[in-house]
Amino acid sequence: MADLASLLGEVVGPEHVLTGAGISEDYGRDEALTVAAAVPSVVVRPASTEEVAGVLRLADEHRVPVTARGNGTGLSGAAVPEPDGMVVSFERMARIIEIDTENHVAVVQPGVALEQLDAVTATHGLVYPVFPGEYSASLGGNVATNAGGMRAVKYGVTRHQVLGLEAVLATGEVIRTGGKFVKATTGYDLGQLIIGSEGTLALVTEATLKLYPRPQHQATVMAPFATLEQITSAIPEIVGSGIGPLILEYIDVLTLAAITAHVGLDLGIPQETREAALAHLVVMMENTDGDRLDEDVQALAEQLSTLGALDVYVLPPQAAVQLIDAREKAFWVAKANGADDIVDVVVPRAAVPELMAAVAGIAQEHGSWVAGCGHAGDGNVHLSVFQPDPEVRHRVMTALFAAGMALGGAISGEHGVGRAKRTYFLELEDPVKIDLMRRIKTAFDPHGILNPGVLLAASEGASR
Repeated sequence: MADLASLLGEVVGPEHVLTGAGISEDYGRDEALTVAAAVPSVVVRPASTEEVAGVLRLADEHRVPVTARGNGTGLSGAAVPEPDGMVVSFERMARIIEIDTENHVAVVQPGVALEQLDAVTATHGLVYPVFPGEYSASLGGNVATNAGGMRAVKYGVTRHQVLGLEAVLATGEVIRTGGKFVKATTGYDLGQLIIGSEGTLALVTEATLKLYPRPQHQATVMAPFATLEQITSAIPEIVGSGIGPLILEYIDVLTLAAITAHVGLDLGIPQETREAALAHLVVMMENTDGDRLDEDVQALAEQLSTLGALDVYVLPPQAAVQLIDAREKAFWVAKANGADDIVDVVVPRAAVPELMAAVAGIAQEHGSWVAGCGHAGDGNVHLSVFQPDPEVRHRVMTALFAAGMALGGAISGEHGVGRAKRTYFLELEDPVKIDLMRRIKTAFDPHGILNPGVLLAASEGASR
């Protein structure tokens, strides 16, 4: 490794190759609850696509496992490296290359944080809409995991916003896909293969992203319901009404109590209503015209009343900001309260009541406690699992994932598979699809150096 470090230093500069005591523990972990940190043998901090290509050529030649790293905010262990491996950190590739106001696109390097991009686009009256709940997350990490978040009901997830990529293959070859255009029928869409591949196919060095006009007016409505079935029945009615909600979330009473207590927020809901409600629906809307937004809020309030809401609250702006912020921090609240794992299974939104009924049965059968909230508009359910026994918890998690898949869903809606969910993914997914993924992996990465152990087993696709 000393010889390799010397060679890497020739590519990126010796001061940007870290070994031994020079490697911070942050390089060995992300925010996954169940994946242990692992200190890599070397950390490399390239500053350009050419340097990334040079680093990967050396890694491929020496058969060294490579894990790409943004800001380490992932929840599935995809940024946890192999103990004998290399971390390629994109902290020096954090430049917004271009804001193209005529084509409404941004061209960014992978180390750019969402908050950084948001601040710059705001000066142009534009917005990049994907927000997975952590504004310090990097764009490269978002692309690698196909990040989603609460705004997906209106704007979709990361893959819907990426128009083009520059990426480096394991061999050091550089490819470009897409560009500043919104449609193409020219061969395979390699960019879409790379998006969501969790660093197993290529390292993204540049992304071309869609931007949208930034609405200046927002309003948030909250409605308690006696049953979750009433909420899920209300969703298609709200979506079909034409108001185009920015956020459409459900929060169960236990989670609401925990997250509001975490930020010290009193929503002013009467005790009688709190006792009658099983879950709450939160709807945020936006518009470029304040009067039109007021009309939409009034129409939504009337609609919610007819759909069975126990009451309807239009939250003051500050309370709305605090509630959304608290909901975005639900993972941290669950972690602070001792959650042993997090599920983000996704099902067709109409199937959420069936899933939650199955969740209740699974929790009771295995003596576990499961609480949650979710993106009601797109069926992505987030559940905190409290079960300290690893064997029992494995059975609980397997049953939860299987229940979601049986309803036409998938194991993960936005957190990814990583290392944390790989076992469940390989056990429950269609083996024909898994075999095809192995062949794709080998085509992109013949020696299996890119993020081995993520999605597929470490030895699959490798010929070290």
